[in-house]
Amino acid sequence: MSTQKKSVLEPLRIRIRRVQFTVGLGFLALVIGTALTLSLWTRLSGPVEALPSWLIDFLIAPVLRHLWALAVLPVLCYGAARVIELNPWATALGAAATGLFFTLAIEFTSNGIEGWLAAGALSLLLELAVVAGGVVLSQRAVVRGRAAASKQETTAQEQASARKDEYAEFLREAELAGEKIAQREAAKPEGQGAPVQSLPVPEQPAVPAAASEEGSEQKPPGEPKAPAA
Repeated sequence: MSTQKKSVLEPLRIRIRRVQFTVGLGFLALVIGTALTLSLWTRLSGPVEALPSWLIDFLIAPVLRHLWALAVLPVLCYGAARVIELNPWATALGAAATGLFFTLAIEFTSNGIEGWLAAGALSLLLELAVVAGGVVLSQRAVVRGRAAASKQETTAQEQASARKDEYAEFLREAELAGEKIAQREAAKPEGQGAPVQSLPVPEQPAVPAAASEEGSEQKPPGEPKAPAA
């Protein structure tokens, strides 16, 4: 029963993990994009203020405000797709919706509904168009990331198969060499073998002639010895 429950709940767990990953991806893109926007605005504030107000309100401001969707989110989606198999549209839409939700929540907390009404419908439409462009870029980034990952996997498989073929060829050559050695050993005559080396015979020491004469001339046991002079 437990295994059946695990098998039934496993797809649901995978979907929940994907949703969590998508939400985290959008939130991370928003945080990094906000920091990048502030950095760019501090550097470009002088030249940008010299431009016409309508250009700032309807072009530069929406792009800088949603730089997280145009630049950061596609990069994160591409990097994630290189590692994990992701659904392009679901990942792009979910991450963009997460970032847009947090952005609207922050604006509503700081300015309220009056801030949205003061911005005007055209400004809101432009911001939504910028986020939609970020969704398209993120979807293409996921597709390219999966294509790069599959290409890398194919290359790794080809290298592994090439190494396998090289190893098989090496084993085949080793077997042929062993068979040749065995045939050479079998072709030798049975009587032929390694020559037996004779050990050197040690030389007997020469016996002195005086000792041999004394040994040959033995005195009888009863004969007395002559006194020494």
